[in-house]
Amino acid sequence: MMSGKNFICPNCGHTLHYYDQVRRVVRTKGRQTRHVTLRRFKCPVCKKIHREIPDYIYPYKQYEAEIINGVRDGFITCETLGYEDYPCEMTMLRWKSSRDLQRLL
Repeated sequence: MMSGKNFICPNCGHTLHYYDQVRRVVRTKGRQTRHVTLRRFKCPVCKKIHREIPDYIYPYKQYEAEIINGVRDGFITCETLGYEDYPCEMTMLRWKSSRDLQRLL
């Protein structure tokens, strides 16, 4: 989506314009939560809205990318100290089988 300092629409290729910003909760290590502000951009041609997502989070996921990658790589399990009940075992199984996450990695 980025090209130098300009943001480009992945749908039609036109330059995006700043639209607004939204707050998002990111769950981190040690059961901590952090609020981050994401900028949103709107395409003047196709009218789609796109979020600027930093590298440390994945789209549509609450947990930071480091935790998700650790689960997918097998470093974090439900027996790992500090992660016994966070995230839950079903969430970890979903991450391991998610085709959407496989494309992002």
